[in-house]
Amino acid sequence: MKNIITLLRPHQYVKNIFIFAPLVFAFNFSQDAFLNAGIAFVLFSLLASSIYIFNDYMDIEEDKKHPSKKKRPLASGAISKKTAQLLFSILSITVLVLAFIFSLPLFFVLAVYFLLNIVYSLKLKHIAIVDIFIISTGFVLRLFAGSLVTDTPLSMWIIIITFLLAIFLALAKRRDDVLLSLAGKETRKNIDGYNLEFVNAAMVLMAGVVIVSYLQYTVSAEVISRIGSEHLFLTTFFVILAIFRYMQITFVEEKSSSPTKIVLGDRFMQISILLWLLSFVAVVKFI
Repeated sequence: MKNIITLLRPHQYVKNIFIFAPLVFAFNFSQDAFLNAGIAFVLFSLLASSIYIFNDYMDIEEDKKHPSKKKRPLASGAISKKTAQLLFSILSITVLVLAFIFSLPLFFVLAVYFLLNIVYSLKLKHIAIVDIFIISTGFVLRLFAGSLVTDTPLSMWIIIITFLLAIFLALAKRRDDVLLSLAGKETRKNIDGYNLEFVNAAMVLMAGVVIVSYLQYTVSAEVISRIGSEHLFLTTFFVILAIFRYMQITFVEEKSSSPTKIVLGDRFMQISILLWLLSFVAVVKFI
């Protein structure tokens, strides 16, 4: 059971919190909206688990050569290929059927996400630059899932910021692969399309663009009119703090292999995100 849970990667479910982002940015805190978003969160998480199984199945030989991925259940032999195939089939079919019953728009978003990631695992993840854009598109699809099941319109700003932030995080993950390659360890095939200079420059560029985009969001006439305050820009302080901390982890500590583990394990990052949320709510409700 422990190996099956590891194969499902439940710690990665934190990414699906983006499903709730449309509610936060639209200041929609109704109980029904959060309940529907919660159902979408569960379905999206389980479907993501099925994709992780498929991805690990396709990468067994590559993972065996990786210093940390070789410990994964399939690569280590702790779970058989037949068991993985069965779990993948049960999860993916069950989730898609439930999504079809619950919400047709959600079903179509999940179907697109599922097919896109299957193609990604088979081919696209081996194409440099295309791979990080596919990952980032997955985060945008999470936004659409949350928007559709709660009937909450998506702002262009949230789509832009999410997409850019996802590219930043994906680049940081690729940087870890580049470092492994420089150390003489085998990594995924697409790493030949990256080098340290390119990834570092791209990350710095994306960090700046994310910060500017968020600042533009906070001072946009649409947002100021909606919340009745011109002070949302103050929350940018914590956005910059979190991004700088992430860059410190990436460039100084060189521990950028898993964005999810960084968010779940780094206290500085957690406090920065919490303070951003609190400041966001404080400005909307009290200032």
